[in-house]
Amino acid sequence: MEPALLALVIATALVFAWTNGFHDAANAVATPLATGALRPGIALALSAVLNVVGGLLGVSVAQTLQGSLFEVPVNHPGMRLVLAALLAAIAWNLVTWWFGLPSSSSHALVGGIAGAGLAAGAGVDWGLMCEKVLLPTLVSPVIGFVGAWLFTWVLMRATQDAAHGPMLRRFRIAQVVSASAMALGHGLQDAQKTAGVVLLALIASGHAEDGASAPMWVRLVTALALGAGTAFGGWRIIRTLGRRITDVHPVTGFAAEAVAAGALYTASGVFAVPVSSTHVLVASIMGSGATRGLRAIHWPVIGKIAVVFAATPFATAALASACYQLWRLSF
Repeated sequence: MEPALLALVIATALVFAWTNGFHDAANAVATPLATGALRPGIALALSAVLNVVGGLLGVSVAQTLQGSLFEVPVNHPGMRLVLAALLAAIAWNLVTWWFGLPSSSSHALVGGIAGAGLAAGAGVDWGLMCEKVLLPTLVSPVIGFVGAWLFTWVLMRATQDAAHGPMLRRFRIAQVVSASAMALGHGLQDAQKTAGVVLLALIASGHAEDGASAPMWVRLVTALALGAGTAFGGWRIIRTLGRRITDVHPVTGFAAEAVAAGALYTASGVFAVPVSSTHVLVASIMGSGATRGLRAIHWPVIGKIAVVFAATPFATAALASACYQLWRLSF
């Protein structure tokens, strides 16, 4: 039973990575598609490849998830905990995609692990949870909003006397670069999170030692699953990010993605903390759009997104806890 359960957990983790890529494809392609900087097929293919590359570039976030936040029980309880968390996160990704609402796959996963962990009596370091998850969750959107507002303002001031047509063409080219940077940063963050969860299952089953790094095969298969999901593209969310938050132009689109990508690289490379690429990008799009005034932002849409953002970890925690409790009573 144990090898079969481990295989099921790994397969479910890859399904989660696929839904993560499918759900979050909009993070890299929404703004360049909105401005015509890239065609859909090229945008999704480029994003998918760079998601895979980004997933292979580091292990720091995976080690934070595996080695600091959670103490997963061994054998069947530990693997069932991870499985419950993954199923809850997958369900949340699909529900929010159906309604075209961006949400954090990262916080869906962390919330699921925390909820299942509480149900299993596993150790959760709440101090580190606040430091490594809650604080970055609150700070990163503020950085995205303020940084994108300032960067957009500087770009507009610097180009106010430039010929309009050539300037827009140059910024559309720049958007290809910023979208590529965003896709690479998304892979760097989100593939590592799934790899970290697979590593938790390997440790619980005795196939890896506590504190070990994610094996290369784990990093490779999770990155490939993330890239495969990205290639399909979650068009409902792409339309929300590209059209419904604010009117995106080449300058604002470039600024939003450049700032969001910078935040992802800083979180991964400097602080080794998991942050939501979706949270950061939505805030950055809002910040760049706000340079034209707060009325330029579609606040009813932002209200719905804010509710989903706030509900994500609690919803997945409750669902994962219920799943774990059901299995404990059934087996």
